[in-house]
Amino acid sequence: MGDSQYSFSLTTFSPTGKLVQIEHALTAVGSGQTSLGIKDGLILESPDWSIMLIGLFLPACWRTPCSSMFFIVSESPVFCCSGMGPDFRVLVRKSRKQAEQYHRLYKEPIPVTQLVRETAAVMQEFTQSGGVRPFGVSLLVAGFDDKGPQLYQVDPSGSYFSWKASAMGKNVSNAKTFLEKRYTDDMELDDAVHTAILTLKEGVLTPAEIDDYLAEVE
Repeated sequence: MGDSQYSFSLTTFSPTGKLVQIEHALTAVGSGQTSLGIKDGLILESPDWSIMLIGLFLPACWRTPCSSMFFIVSESPVFCCSGMGPDFRVLVRKSRKQAEQYHRLYKEPIPVTQLVRETAAVMQEFTQSGGVRPFGVSLLVAGFDDKGPQLYQVDPSGSYFSWKASAMGKNVSNAKTFLEKRYTDDMELDDAVHTAILTLKEGVLTPAEIDDYLAEVE
């Protein structure tokens, strides 16, 4: 039987030490739209939508309006997802509520790290409660605060990590390998944009789409 007999139990570990429902959630993420983020910028990209770019010194400077895969949560943090869109919208609604509560109490935008921590706590809660299932989505959270540009990835298990560059969704292994080869700490903003485009080119975008992206950036 292996882990299959535990696949419908959210709160029971399998003999191999897994919560199998989380594995299913990660499968949903892996079959979702490829998304990537680069801290120098900040840049969030998804090939079905136009580039979103937060200028390094102008946090409110958007290259394009938000699409259904990108949501502004408060004054700075932006969420991008791979996985199930409805789950994403639920998390965005909860995160916006948390950001508004913080703003009303302290009269300033919520720090990116705190917003990530609160969102990850919600996702983790859905891995240990009866009658629910894990969120079938991973998030890239990008924003500016007192510590400068921040980029985090949050997984269905509630784990979150700070990244200089990361990718998720389809072809994630190829995308991360390419980012590891091309990313440098002294990368300029334009270089980061082109690196993001070339990363998506590694099996995600067609040559015609690449030409359209380059034309938009230039």
